[in-house]
Amino acid sequence: MGDGNISCVIKRSKKAKKLRLAVHADGRVVLTSPERVSSGALDDFLQNKKSWILSKLELFRKAKETSVLKFGKGDYSKHKNEALKLILSRIDFFNNICKVRINKISVRNQKTRWGSCSRRGNLSFNYKIVFLPPMLRDYVIAHEVCHLKQFNHSKDFWRLVADCLPDYMEARKELRGKYLLI
Repeated sequence: MGDGNISCVIKRSKKAKKLRLAVHADGRVVLTSPERVSSGALDDFLQNKKSWILSKLELFRKAKETSVLKFGKGDYSKHKNEALKLILSRIDFFNNICKVRINKISVRNQKTRWGSCSRRGNLSFNYKIVFLPPMLRDYVIAHEVCHLKQFNHSKDFWRLVADCLPDYMEARKELRGKYLLI
């Protein structure tokens, strides 16, 4: 970037349709760009995102003092079924509040997400959820179930999350500040 204090790798891709910026826990900053975007546009984009990049780098710096969860290759197969059992029991609990149609539930070994959902009603969770404190597990599960009713982060979505988990803001803050996936 302009003043040289942030190093950024730029990857040009034929498949990329838009700019994608990633800040990794090891301090790498990677900007993936469609081939047709000019260097000047990339510089402008990075300059506009500078404060966001610095905040993420600071988050990772602080994370070295917190609980960074690291796992080996065999951990997924060892804990996948345990995670699914836990997730299914809590989904039933939260779905009594949300009353949504759930299509498929899967447990994966995701690198950067605790959970996700699709418009088709599919929920996916990281197996590492079993290692979180119960309040944080509940937050992740409630968050994804609520997305099936509100597929956004609007005020209505957060109200629904609050209906499921009144202390969700504390859990959200702790999850984002203390438990990073690597």
